[in-house]
Parts: sequence; structure tokens; C-alpha cells
Amino acid sequence: MIALDDYKLKTIEEGLTKIQFPEYEKVSADAPVFYNPQMELNRDISILALQTYQKEQDRDIDICDLFGGSGIRGVRYKNEIDGVGFVSINDISELANEFERHNVELNHLKDIEIFQHDASMFLRQNRGKFDVIDIDPFGTPSPFLDSAGYCARRDSLLCVTATDTSALCGTYKEPCIRKYNAKPYKSEYCHETGIRILAGFSALTLSKYAKSIEVLLSHSTEHYMRLYLRIIKGSRKTDKILENMGYISHCKECLYRESNAGIATPIPEICPECGEKLIHAGPLWLGDIQNKEFISKMIEESENKKLNKKDSALKLLNSCLIEAGSPTTFYDIHSICRTLKISAPKLDLIFEELQNNGFDVVKTHFSPIGIKTDAPLNKIKEVLLNLQ
Repeated sequence: MIALDDYKLKTIEEGLTKIQFPEYEKVSADAPVFYNPQMELNRDISILALQTYQKEQDRDIDICDLFGGSGIRGVRYKNEIDGVGFVSINDISELANEFERHNVELNHLKDIEIFQHDASMFLRQNRGKFDVIDIDPFGTPSPFLDSAGYCARRDSLLCVTATDTSALCGTYKEPCIRKYNAKPYKSEYCHETGIRILAGFSALTLSKYAKSIEVLLSHSTEHYMRLYLRIIKGSRKTDKILENMGYISHCKECLYRESNAGIATPIPEICPECGEKLIHAGPLWLGDIQNKEFISKMIEESENKKLNKKDSALKLLNSCLIEAGSPTTFYDIHSICRTLKISAPKLDLIFEELQNNGFDVVKTHFSPIGIKTDAPLNKIKEVLLNLQ
């Protein structure tokens, strides 16, 4: 039996929840029991997403916290979300299990079970049991998505975190190919490409089980990417939704890009604007990555919750809301201006000029100097030159 008294404990509070865990010098996988304070915003947004999902279902929901660590995520779900039935917290570490039990008792909670299993085996042993599966590993979620696809029931919610952004964004190409079966490209919009690679890999992995995805919310924040996916069941629906898979082709000379749908679709090799060779990223998800209705409900739900990071959460959610229905990738204004050898005008002036020319244009949470617009690149360049 592990004695918690052998450890110097640290106490923290998130939302309505108090937990304790062993003190350690820095956040790492080698910590005695894992707790990452930088992920509090992630957990706050998750509270809003799961509560919104629960209200849509209009019944009690059962939740799986696959990588429990200190238990903060699963304990908060039970403690702060209305209409939660059972919460299953899993972690392969016996010490983590002890602290998870301790933190459940600390918050006087019932209907939480603690498990010590390999993550993938735990999912396969509990097929169809959960309404929500939350995969928040230290690193890549890739090895666990197959078992999640096997386990997930119809109309369930799959929450996925990836912290291996250097692979998804193309800093290290081979790990991305190995883990996500997709080629990345480190462009100015690589964080959005990374989100789309993660969503595409999720869609292809689940398709083996005649299940498909609807992306309700996605965001790239600090060192991680996060997806909230509604699971849709049925082979015909899956075949239809996989039409959202494809490739993004990019010209690093003039910054032209285009999307081509289809896994085995012909992809152009030469830039139609300048004749240079195109670089390709994919296969990846070309469909919507923000759901306006779901995000709007999350923002409304924030009025009912005590969240330490509420202001940051609302700022991010409102940005994602604005992005809903916008084009596949964004343009980095400074990158375009460098190719034109001009200084960058103010974003407000660019927005005004594009709108006056009949184009839609919005900001993006991926970059403070990025815009999403239906204007072609040549028109954006023309506007930038006219504003000099």
C-alpha cells in the first residue's frame, strides 16, 4: 500500500475543485503524479464542451478520463458538470491511482471508479460504455485512437489532445508521417495544417469501424492542439464524410495554395501563378473545423460556470466562432508583405478594403496577423499594394 504521507503535497484549486498531488520541480512525464497547470484553460474549455454536449443529449452521461494523472480532469467533470452519471478515471500508475482516489474523497464525490490499465486495453474492454472519451496523453494520441474508434458509441463525444505539435506542424516531418500517416509542411499556417492532419487521421482511423466525425470545436493553443469530435455511425455516412479528406498544395515562392479533395485525387505539381514546384501536405481534413451552433452554446454555458480561465476561454471561443464556415486556410499578412517587399498595413485597413471589394474576411485564433478570406491571393496582394 502506497502512503501518501511519504510525499510533500501541493494543493491547487480549479473551478469548484480542489486536488492534491506530490510537489515536483517541473512538468514532465517523470513527475511522480502528473499535473500540468498550463492545461487549466484546456480543462475549462472541456467543462463547457461536455456540459453543452450533456444538455444536447438531455440525459446523464458517462465519461472516460483515459489518462487520469492526478485525477484533476475526471474529478472536475464529476464535480462541475450537471447530469454526469459515472466517471471512469484510468491510469497505468499505481501511485496516480492512489492520488486519484484521494482527490475523489477530498471533493466528497461518488460514482467515480479508478482503474489501472493500459489505455488501449481499457477502451477495448469497455466497448460502447462511454458517452465521452477524453484522450489527453503526454505526447501523441495516435496509438490510442484505434481503440477509441472501437470503443466509441453512436453520437458520443471524443475529445483528443496532441502535444507533439513539432511533428504535426512539420518541424519534424518523419514523426508526423510515422504517427499520423500524413506529410506535414512547415508553412506560416502550419498550426491549422496540424489540426487538419490530426482530424484527418482521426477520421480515417474511425472509418475502419464504420464511424465518422463531425468537428465541433478545434483549437491550437500554446504547446498543444485539441479536438472535440461528435461520432457518427454508419458505413454510408462514413463514406460520404471521408469526401472531406484531401491535400493542401503550397507554393513557397509566391504563397499560392489550393485544396484538392480525395485520398487518391490527382494533385498539381506546378504553381499556376508563378510556375514553381508545389509542396503538398496531407492527407488531411478539408471540412469544417468549427461548429457555430455548438460553440455558441458553449459561450452561453460559460455564464453558469466558475472558471479561473474564463476570460481566456471566452476570447478563444469567440475567435473560433468567428472562424466557423471560413475558408480552409488563413493568410499571414506579414509573409505576403515580405514577398512583395513592402511594409504591412494595419489589419483594420486590410479588412475594410477587402470588404469594400465584396469579400468576406475574418481573423483567426491561429495567428494575430492571419486572415481568413474568400479573396484570391492576387486580390489580397493588390489590396496590400494599394494601401502603401
